[in-house]
Amino acid sequence: MHQITPGTIARRRFDSKKWAPYLFISPFFILFGAFSLFPLLFSIYLSFNQWDAASGITAMQWVGLDNYIFALNDPWLLKSLGNTLWLALASGVPQHLVAIPLAAYIHNTFKRSRNLVIGAYFLPFITSSVAIAMVFNTLFSRQYGEINLLLKALGELPLLGALMPAEPIDWLNNSQFIKPAVAFVIFWRYLGWNLVLYISALQVIPRDLYEAATLDGASKRQQFWHITLPQLRPMMYLAVTMTIMGNLQTFEEPFILVGESGGAGQAALTTAMFVYKTAFSSGDFGTASAISWLLFLLIASSTWVNNRIFSRNERGTA
Repeated sequence: MHQITPGTIARRRFDSKKWAPYLFISPFFILFGAFSLFPLLFSIYLSFNQWDAASGITAMQWVGLDNYIFALNDPWLLKSLGNTLWLALASGVPQHLVAIPLAAYIHNTFKRSRNLVIGAYFLPFITSSVAIAMVFNTLFSRQYGEINLLLKALGELPLLGALMPAEPIDWLNNSQFIKPAVAFVIFWRYLGWNLVLYISALQVIPRDLYEAATLDGASKRQQFWHITLPQLRPMMYLAVTMTIMGNLQTFEEPFILVGESGGAGQAALTTAMFVYKTAFSSGDFGTASAISWLLFLLIASSTWVNNRIFSRNERGTA
């Protein structure tokens, strides 16, 4: 029988103090490992296997790179990539071209009501996707939608009549107009998010820079180009990076507006939707995992290019 001495008790107290911090933070690592790290590693392994989830884990068959080769030769994947890139550019570029000058205008014009205006623009970002779908399904309705009614009213004006369509547009059932409609919804939803980012960056720009520029005779336009935009560059890099990562994973808006198929002619079938369709409709989880990792490579390469562009601009202005 071991004899307990004061030294042994002190050592035990020391050990408990040593391991207590690890014990307190262990729930995070357990949850991270179970719900983030394990699914990530499992999806990598799954991309090299053929597997029908209904047959159980033992039904996996190792196929090597066959899933990747099959995916890269699938015309539907190429179509979904084209749709994804189109929607990413058509909805992402206007977000920043509008958000930057709009943020500067709100920052300089509104004082007491600034938060109210920002909240109005930010509201679509926190609105339920189902509610957004209901609103825009009504707005894009062929017969009674407000957008077609507005185009009809504009068509009655003398100068604009020739530019307006003669018949109501079927926005969500015509492959020619599905992508512009979905891109507009994405732009409308995330404009407020970028607006908040840019306004937060504008609030930390020293006012001394503008005061000195005013004393030197610089106009408001010159101050915007030579002070505001250079000072916004770090936030622009962050905002554009987040837009690239988000838009290349576009799923909710087209899925809710036009359904799993991507609408007429699969005009709005994005790569994320194609992953979902391949996994849960076709039951091919191995190919779906391979496509998801190909999408990851596209996102990683796009963010790398964006980083190079902003780094080169920063060196050029240094």
